[in-house]
Amino acid sequence: MIYKIRIILDAKEDIFRDIEIEDHNTMEDFHNAITQAFGFLGNEMASFYTCDEEWVQDEEITLFDLSESGTDVRLMNETILTDVLTQNTPKLIYVYDFLSMWTFFVELADITEKEDGRSYPNTLFSFGEVPEFPPEKSFKAEETDFDLDHTLDNYEDMGFDENWN
Repeated sequence: MIYKIRIILDAKEDIFRDIEIEDHNTMEDFHNAITQAFGFLGNEMASFYTCDEEWVQDEEITLFDLSESGTDVRLMNETILTDVLTQNTPKLIYVYDFLSMWTFFVELADITEKEDGRSYPNTLFSFGEVPEFPPEKSFKAEETDFDLDHTLDNYEDMGFDENWN
């Protein structure tokens, strides 16, 4: 089967690519298709994140294992696209280049039959120019999310000795 997927750059202006890719490809193959479609070199660290309908980030699928234990990390080259992206879970977040934080919203648009004579992955449609620099991010939390007046009042609840040094 062929997945038709829209990848949208998290920016004020509309910048997106529609890609079709075989469902049995790895997440690394998909990563490579995205970097090529957006004109990136593909030599930076990247991760996919599963998410819910409201784009709340969950599990990471990374390009390289940088953990010390090496056991709890899901890798792109070991993860098949159909294991992550389905009609029931049609959304992912993709982050390319952790220093620049190019962030993309990925959504499964359609599942179709493979067409004879067509090579995959394939960029179906390209809209908008990728800016020279990644869009600015504003990381804001609601003031009610934190109790700033009483955050460090009770060291006993934090599970460590305040005189550890």
